[in-house]
Amino acid sequence: MEENSYMEELKRRSGESKVYSEHQLMGLLIAEALGDEAHKALYMKLAKRYSADTLLKIAKDVSEREGIENKGAYFMKIISEMGILKNGKDPKAGK
Repeated sequence: MEENSYMEELKRRSGESKVYSEHQLMGLLIAEALGDEAHKALYMKLAKRYSADTLLKIAKDVSEREGIENKGAYFMKIISEMGILKNGKDPKAGK
């Protein structure tokens, strides 16, 4: 009986988000805006390396558009076309 409650507690904890830094929070916000929580680690990595504010603005713009089937892929296409990924660090990132 004790083991059952322990396993339930582990399941409950695994569902909770543990955010320790700003780029993790921004990555989660981007993933939520795009409805693509399966790739939240990717968005956290992007938010750490590039301007998180710029990425979040783009993600919110994409999320408001209608008729886009895969908003995560569309978001990646936009930032790629803007040259954010190609140029290495975003000059607006301030890092």
